[in-house]
Amino acid sequence: MKRSFFGVIVSLYLVTGTVMAQTVTLDYFFNHETHQTKGRQTERFHYLWEDTANSGFSVWGDIFRSKGATLSRLDTAPTAANLKGTAVYIIVDPDSRKENPNPNYIQQADADNIARWVKAGGVLIMMANDSANVELNHFNVLAAKFGMHFNNDMQSHVIDDAHFENGAVLISNNPVFKTSKKAFIKDACSIGLSGRAKPLLKAANGTAIAAITKYGKGTVIAIGDPWLYNEYVNGRLPAGFDNDKAAADLAVYVLSQCKLHPNRNMVN
Repeated sequence: MKRSFFGVIVSLYLVTGTVMAQTVTLDYFFNHETHQTKGRQTERFHYLWEDTANSGFSVWGDIFRSKGATLSRLDTAPTAANLKGTAVYIIVDPDSRKENPNPNYIQQADADNIARWVKAGGVLIMMANDSANVELNHFNVLAAKFGMHFNNDMQSHVIDDAHFENGAVLISNNPVFKTSKKAFIKDACSIGLSGRAKPLLKAANGTAIAAITKYGKGTVIAIGDPWLYNEYVNGRLPAGFDNDKAAADLAVYVLSQCKLHPNRNMVN
């Protein structure tokens, strides 16, 4: 007997958990670094979906795609209109003047817009860096909305490739990282927590370097380092570290937490 179109759609939902792809949007506004190519052309780089060098997020982007997500970028300040349709919004390493002579700092209005979007069901990932390589003052305007504060310090300092173990993070019975057991996170800032915010990952000394909280219908995850860029998920790490599994775990988790209608008015 032929199945109805409605029956096919219901079956697809039961098998995959969703029918339409969820949009994962990466910020390109607060992080806007450039460098000169060999041909002396100015080129964007650092934590971009399309950057396939060690500095990019192309590997993590491919993992999101493999889970059925659609990738997007946001080149302007976040608003209710341009966040509409985004299920996951990722902000990584906002620029300081060291990285960009005219940085786009996170303003109170930006924090308010993002907080309203999260409250309605969005999933926000904030990735900082050690304090020498990120602008924390304005980033903390946003983090404070969720009971989080990126501290002006450096945890899990790793001098060189001979000291990978200094960046080891052991993972057990974690609600987000269910298959990864030993991650590598180096030179991260710690995260102060208040209210409902809880530690998600800790450095060897017990300080929180990743945190999670619920906010309205949405979810916020903060990490003290860009962490999952290509250099540390492409197999370069020694045996025993499984950042590739951590990247997949995080992708699966955040997509499962999305409460917003997927793929509506996708940002191009």
